[in-house]
Amino acid sequence: MSVDPTTGRPDPAASGTASGGGAAAELAGFLGAHRSLVLTGAGISTDSGIPDYRGVHRRAAPPKPMTFQEFVGSEGARRRYWARSAVGWAAMAATRPNPSHAAVTELERLGLTAGVVTQNVDGLHRRAGTRSLVELHGDLALVTCLRCKTRETRESFQARLLELNPAFAGLRAERLPDGDAALPTGLEDGFEVPVCTVCGGVLKPDVIFFGENVPRARVEQAMRWLEGADALLVLGSSLEVFSGYRFVKAAVVAGKPVAIVNQGPTRGDAAAALRLEAGLGEVLPAAVALAAGGAA
Repeated sequence: MSVDPTTGRPDPAASGTASGGGAAAELAGFLGAHRSLVLTGAGISTDSGIPDYRGVHRRAAPPKPMTFQEFVGSEGARRRYWARSAVGWAAMAATRPNPSHAAVTELERLGLTAGVVTQNVDGLHRRAGTRSLVELHGDLALVTCLRCKTRETRESFQARLLELNPAFAGLRAERLPDGDAALPTGLEDGFEVPVCTVCGGVLKPDVIFFGENVPRARVEQAMRWLEGADALLVLGSSLEVFSGYRFVKAAVVAGKPVAIVNQGPTRGDAAAALRLEAGLGEVLPAAVALAAGGAA
């Protein structure tokens, strides 16, 4: 998308979106000219095989996510959640970072990021080596007790799940977002859910469910990084959820340019100084390589 050089905003007199090498070059120019806060969404992890909720390649209606209120208020909802997760976790645990995650880590190494904020709960940025990282919505690799706040690794909890429910160990099902799996209705009947080994309390994945607030400390850290950044770079997010969109709003108020790379429309498109309609795997690694050459 062309930009008016006097305002830094999309030029309404121009239309079209760069693609292929042109998009990579355009993005590289933005990367090299700014030290950006990077905000990532589900679109950065689809190349690792993790389905998203709203991607342009989705043919069926997105699955209805579990809400915090459902989870804490219903033993049946918790049984359903953990039964599906017991099957879906194997695929999630085997997932590996893709070249786009590596490209974000390389941006950090080059000194072109003020920090990385992800809306994802897959842990792939951390596993790719990104160090200045805020996982807004937590990490599925941990489980926490709602009563005493004791944490347990998901690997350990998975072993306890399958010990109580051995028939689920060999099940295969369609993979859904966030470690979920599509199971036939009623299959979870009789599923046994382990309790906290310390106090016997209810265990929950250490992630933020819909209807639950992101911890203030995470938002404050991300906002501090944005204050110290020259720009905001959004990668693979529709920005439909306010926990991510808030950073676009804050960047606009602060007069910082916003670049968005995503397949499909986003809530922040009107605010974008640079908007690329592209898959991240097509443009981000190439753009970072070009930016690295310019920084050498």
